[in-house]
Amino acid sequence: MSINAIAPTDTRSFFRPVVTELVDLLRGLPADAWDCPTAARAWRVRDIVAHLIDTSVRRLSFQRDRHTPPALPRPISSDADFVSFINALNAEWVSASKRISAPVLTSLYSAVGTELADFFEQCSLDASALFPVSWAGDAGNAGWLDIGREFTEQWHHQMQIREAVGASALSDPSWLRAVLLIAIRGLPHAYRLVSVSSGTTVVVEIVGDAGGIFSLRSEGSRWQIFSGEADAAAARAVLSDDTAWRLLFNGLAPDAIRASVQTLGNVELLQPLFAARSVVV
Repeated sequence: MSINAIAPTDTRSFFRPVVTELVDLLRGLPADAWDCPTAARAWRVRDIVAHLIDTSVRRLSFQRDRHTPPALPRPISSDADFVSFINALNAEWVSASKRISAPVLTSLYSAVGTELADFFEQCSLDASALFPVSWAGDAGNAGWLDIGREFTEQWHHQMQIREAVGASALSDPSWLRAVLLIAIRGLPHAYRLVSVSSGTTVVVEIVGDAGGIFSLRSEGSRWQIFSGEADAAAARAVLSDDTAWRLLFNGLAPDAIRASVQTLGNVELLQPLFAARSVVV
């Protein structure tokens, strides 16, 4: 089977329906559901809603309105510094949101989510990223990937809310397909420290309506990802589209990963895939 470059993924039209589905869900939640624990570690449902408001407000303020962000509290000189900064930034807003009622949180999310959809529908895919996508490494400066990263935030956090309250999954598999196409762009960066002979290939087969087959190939000192299945792969992972998003968005424990992913060939070459995350953790 031949392999081909993966075209940029356009998520701009997906923000509006995904925001609408979350607003509809939130408006029907009973009061006690807002305090349900979620897969997002210490965050409860209300905390995730607050976080989505925060990221939307930041995006609109910094990109649409050209507002100058506050100065960093301290220099960022390492990945650990960056993770610490992002975690503190998120926690600050979530903590302050404890003062806000569920109906007000819903109204705020509806308003800023709609404005976010309005904004992204008018954005160019060819622009540079406002915020480089850290988990994609050198490939993370594309504007379409920055927009797509924002979409994955909206999608996967809404899924965490839906699971916490026992609601059905989001309705359109094409949204998950877009999430996975964005998330797999982080795999070459996840493999950046793996040194093998040029041409060595790892195949990732994602099964399901949102899935596909992808090939990671070593090209000297870099790895590249392609659509399609390369011949004579050194290792192969087969996983469902549901397992794929949970893995890449830090939603599976190591034991669950091993139980949910079928492996063939050199299993050691699959360890960076199992550790890959398309979020800041």
